[in-house]
Amino acid sequence: MSEVTHILNAIQAGDAQAASQLLPLVYDEMRQLAARKLAQEKPGQTLDATALVHEAYLRLAGPAEPPRFNDRVHFYAAAAEAMRRILIDNARKKQSEKRGGKHQRAPLHNNIAAPANPTHDLLAIDEALTALAKEDPESAQLVKLRFYAGLSVEEAADVMGLARASAYRTWNYAKVWLRTKLGEP
Repeated sequence: MSEVTHILNAIQAGDAQAASQLLPLVYDEMRQLAARKLAQEKPGQTLDATALVHEAYLRLAGPAEPPRFNDRVHFYAAAAEAMRRILIDNARKKQSEKRGGKHQRAPLHNNIAAPANPTHDLLAIDEALTALAKEDPESAQLVKLRFYAGLSVEEAADVMGLARASAYRTWNYAKVWLRTKLGEP
């Protein structure tokens, strides 16, 4: 049993001090995952890896009650989902009228094109991912771990408890399904 799973079991048993041991244990790995994910994002993100990890952890282990996770796999899957929701919420906020979402950016010079709207792509992907989750939850979970947590196919397979060959087949299926849904060739 991994140390993370041991601490999660202690938290469920009511050990108040175990919750304080969880963040230092998972922080570095969560920060690396968040940094890899944000490095794949288009420019203009206002969140950095540290802020994303802290916000995700607050959502997972909020002040209301101690977190309830079965094991390490369940925790990291929940962390990936929390990061996904944070990025989606951030994209929606950027598109709101209050924050100038309907305004178009103008180029500084006539020969420089305005940057594409990075939040539009993120919202379209979220809608497609929600549709995929209804049809094939395992594929959607793999995409969330790859896209939002920044895991490789092998790492996602380990987290989900899948054989690597099965994870690659699921990943290929999910990529084709999402590209079709998003209207890409």
